[in-house]
Amino acid sequence: MHQINFKRLFLVFFFGGIFYTPLKSLAQIQEREKPAEWINLVPGGKFIDLFQPIPKVGQLTSETWGTATVKPRYVDNGIEDKEWSYWGGNILEGEDGKFHLFVCRWREDSPKGHHEWPNSIVVHAVSDNSMGPFKVLEEIGKGHNPEVYNTEDGRFVVYVIDGYYLANSLDGPWEYGQFEFDPRDRPIIEGLSNLTFARREDGSYLMVCRGGGVWFSKDGLDTFNQVSNERVYPPVDGRFEDPVIWKDNVQYHLIVNDWLGRIAFYQRSKDGVHWKTDPGQAYTPGITIYEDGTDEDWFKYERIKIFQDDLGRAVQANFAVIDTLKNEDKPNDTHSSKNIGIPLKVGMQLELLGKKEITSTTKAMKVLVKAEPGFNPQTDLDFSSLRYGASEEVNFGRGSKVVSTKPKGNDLEITFEGKGNGFKEDNFAGKMLGKDRNGEMVFGYSRLPWVDYNQAILSARKPEILKEKGIVSVKVENFGQVNSKKTVVSVEIFEDGKSAFVSTKKIKGIEPFEGVTVDLPYDKLIPLGTNLSFKVSIQSFKYATEVFEGSLSESNL
Repeated sequence: MHQINFKRLFLVFFFGGIFYTPLKSLAQIQEREKPAEWINLVPGGKFIDLFQPIPKVGQLTSETWGTATVKPRYVDNGIEDKEWSYWGGNILEGEDGKFHLFVCRWREDSPKGHHEWPNSIVVHAVSDNSMGPFKVLEEIGKGHNPEVYNTEDGRFVVYVIDGYYLANSLDGPWEYGQFEFDPRDRPIIEGLSNLTFARREDGSYLMVCRGGGVWFSKDGLDTFNQVSNERVYPPVDGRFEDPVIWKDNVQYHLIVNDWLGRIAFYQRSKDGVHWKTDPGQAYTPGITIYEDGTDEDWFKYERIKIFQDDLGRAVQANFAVIDTLKNEDKPNDTHSSKNIGIPLKVGMQLELLGKKEITSTTKAMKVLVKAEPGFNPQTDLDFSSLRYGASEEVNFGRGSKVVSTKPKGNDLEITFEGKGNGFKEDNFAGKMLGKDRNGEMVFGYSRLPWVDYNQAILSARKPEILKEKGIVSVKVENFGQVNSKKTVVSVEIFEDGKSAFVSTKKIKGIEPFEGVTVDLPYDKLIPLGTNLSFKVSIQSFKYATEVFEGSLSESNL
């Protein structure tokens, strides 16, 4: 991996968050300085470590467009040609065993050059290999930054900015439509563009918009409902875009790019609503290296998309890449853009055995490592290198060490000492990190048996004060996949920043994607002016309290 030079940035890092302050923000590029603590991350401690050397794809050639930094190259990686500039796009494997890429393009000789992108056309391309080369089968229609996904009932959706295309088959025919969005009394963060989607176990969908807002739809086509009150991205002064989310058999994953600093961040979540940021870069320029040593040093990597296996694990990343500044990509010149694929190290299948919660006093932990085609945990692992525990520990080479191993059929049961596991209340996954017998990095995540991964997701709308009736009315909805349990709803009203009254009520369970209107009493003799604000708190047993705050307008009185 290349050494990345980050400059002009003051950055402080700690396990709970990352903060940085740019020294200037108007340039198209602003190099970032890495925090000192990141130096202590071990291989596999940051997402960028998962990028693998790329196998040869076709023939190496210099007879193509691009700066000297991307030539010679394997033009058959992904999709490119001299007539079109390509951007964005992700891959699904079809029942035909082929790999289907949905990507957008515009003519390279367009008078606006790269800035012709608002008139781009989405195309369906196919290949026998996930790396390419991909050949265009059909034009679907106008649109930019596509992301394809399939619904529970077998239909396929190709999202584009401001709409989508829908078909019963990957081969079409495609019908254009537009989503409905309900912000639910919340501000839409930076607009609704560059959306990214993940299907949940019951067929409902989680969506994150460019600004970092979290939305839910009961089937991926019905109304998307916003539940987040603020962006879920890392607490940094970044210029964020290109979010991509995916879900595997352990957790949700999110990568978002700070385009100004050309650095991306990696986050994880148990429910898609509350996110943890892992240290280290998710990706940066300099990650396109082939098994034969060929190095394609693309100027920018954007629109990352993830190709997943049957367990949802990330096995390949696809990027839109360009060889120069976008403003320098002119018509009929030697610059352009394309889509490329890079293989990723695939995580091991892990199961933490037992149901008892792991704490700092736990003496030992047993983890089952499952065998897979091409991987035998009984013979392939360097046991002395393995560490298991909270990611905050193992990412830095700490965590619990191996005590003993025991074959379980083709699988392997590993006993780790309890010391140093690092598990705390906010951990929802265990991580194993180490090396195989060849010295190559291995990793994997496991669920924690005591953690509830499928909880109700309760969210309130803005309350209304019905003065004549002496009632504060608020609608509470459930966007989880299971019925909620008995819950306490509390509404506090503030006048000129001072608490005017608090009203509380218990409510019964709410079914997924259903809601109830809760009427809470208040003393209507309390005089209220017009400068009012509110705080709605929803408290369920064992779950963190959800809080929604804001101001009240005339229409809410």
